[in-house]
Amino acid sequence: MSFKLQTSNFLVCIGLAIVSFSTQATIILYNQDFENPAAFVNDGGDVNTHNSVNTLYGNQPSGFSFAQAFTVDTLLVTGNQAFGTGYSDPAGSAGNYTLGMLSNAQNDLLGLSFNVGSNDFLNTSLDISSIDLSVFGGPFVSPGDIPIFEFTLFDNPGGSTGLGSGAVLDSLQVSGTASARDVFDWTNILLPLDARGNTNGNVTLRIDLLSGGYAAMDNFIIAASNTSGDIGGGDNPITVPEPTSLALLALGIAGIGFSNKKKRAAPSK
Repeated sequence: MSFKLQTSNFLVCIGLAIVSFSTQATIILYNQDFENPAAFVNDGGDVNTHNSVNTLYGNQPSGFSFAQAFTVDTLLVTGNQAFGTGYSDPAGSAGNYTLGMLSNAQNDLLGLSFNVGSNDFLNTSLDISSIDLSVFGGPFVSPGDIPIFEFTLFDNPGGSTGLGSGAVLDSLQVSGTASARDVFDWTNILLPLDARGNTNGNVTLRIDLLSGGYAAMDNFIIAASNTSGDIGGGDNPITVPEPTSLALLALGIAGIGFSNKKKRAAPSK
C-alpha cells in the first residue's frame, strides 16, 4: 500500500513538473542564418538587390513572411566581386550569405510578425556589422561610421504581416563597430523587447538602420519567453510541446501507473 502511494505521488510529481516546465519554457519562434536563399542572383558586386528578402527567405519556416521597405539586400559574403576582391569575414560568422540595409540614401526597413502567446518578452539575438556596397550607388559608409539599429515592437492585433503600426510596445537601439568597407566586424546583440500590453499575442518587430550608411545583420534567434533575454539555448532550443503532445504524455504517465499496478498484482494470483 505504501509502495503504491509513493509510486502514485512520484508519477503525479513528474506530471506536474512536466506541465510546469512546458508552460514556463522559452519558445523559439524564429531561427535563421540566411544560408539557404531560394533564388539568389548576383546582380553585381556580390549583392542581390532586386529579389526581395521574402523571395529569398520567405516560407522559412513554412508560412513565414517578411515585410520590407525599399531594398533590403542579400550579400554574397564568399564572392569575389565586391570592391574587386570580395568581402572579408575574419570571424567566419556570416557563412555564405547575410542581409544588408541602407540608413541614409533611403530608409530600408524589415518587418517580422509573430505571436508571443501569453509570454512577456520577445527576446531577439542577432549579429550586426558595418559593411558597404561597391555598386548601386555605393559606397555609403564614411570612415569611422558605426551602425546604429533600432528594433521596435508593435502591437499587431490583426496578425497580418507588415512593418508595424499602431501601439508601440517597446523600442531599443544598439550599435556595432566601425570597420573597413569590405570587412565584417560582427557584434552580437541581445534585445529583451517587452511585449506586455499586446492585445492578443500578435506582435510585429520592425528593424531599422538609423545611421552608419550601410550595415549587415545575420544569425537571428527570436524567442517568446517570460524571462527577459532568454533565447532558449541557442543551437539547442527549448520548445514547448503542442497541447496534443501533452495529452498523449499524460496518457503515457497514466499507462505507466496502470502497468505498475498490474505487475504488483501478479504475485498474489
